[in-house]
Amino acid sequence: MEVEEFLTSAQENEVIEAIREAEKNTSGEIRVHFENGPDHDALKRAQIIFHELGMDQTKFKNGVLFYVAVDDHKFAVIGDRGIDEVVPDDFWESIRDEVISEFVRGEYAKGLVMGILHAGEKLKEFFPVSDEDKNELPDDISKNH
Repeated sequence: MEVEEFLTSAQENEVIEAIREAEKNTSGEIRVHFENGPDHDALKRAQIIFHELGMDQTKFKNGVLFYVAVDDHKFAVIGDRGIDEVVPDDFWESIRDEVISEFVRGEYAKGLVMGILHAGEKLKEFFPVSDEDKNELPDDISKNH
């Protein structure tokens, strides 16, 4: 499957709206990245993309990346160290499992939206929005082909 075929335009908009909704109540930053490429470890690749997208540069170290290797059917979700220090140990695994449970049914947009909103709720708990908060990273979906 090609990156462009993974979600329809309308589904991409649903995901972007979920990012905006999740970020509305938190200083946390959420990004989604799709790519095709050689078979690789999704978690390691997500860490590289996290850095390439500048997600490790947020003020409170509270960026979250939803990474999808479209052609390999792999998924990872990671957060920066500010989040890792405060969320429960199984937090990322629970979000990953929630997203993957929808992916296996072919509900890619639904899985991402659910995971993003879940992450947003936890971010709101630990990183509430403040008057000085600014959107540090774009809300759009990034893609490599």
